[in-house]
Amino acid sequence: MPAIEIFGFSLVADRIGGMNTLLLTLLTSAIGVVMMRFEGRKAMEDAKLRTNSNMVPGTSMVDGLCIFGGGVLLIVPGFLTDIVGFTMLFPLTRPIYRFLLLKWMKKNIKKRQNHDLQALKPE
Repeated sequence: MPAIEIFGFSLVADRIGGMNTLLLTLLTSAIGVVMMRFEGRKAMEDAKLRTNSNMVPGTSMVDGLCIFGGGVLLIVPGFLTDIVGFTMLFPLTRPIYRFLLLKWMKKNIKKRQNHDLQALKPE
């Protein structure tokens, strides 16, 4: 991953210059922080609304994880991480990550349950 990011930096620096590349990196980090705060607030409000309506805020919680992860990726310098971070924060592409995260969570829960059942069996 770092090799791809370094290659991306050098490619962009060759096109727009080193100083502009640095400024672009700082700009994407700042935009990431602002977007993370805005989208995070929306996810928290949705979770509160669902909780107050006696509904499980599962989707809102997973969205919150995606927003946090996307924000962290935007703060980390790099253009590939910025692309992934923006798509995790953007509401139209976030469901892709939500689906992948839920799939991963279900797989690990099943794996853990099977492991626990094996431990309970008498030898």
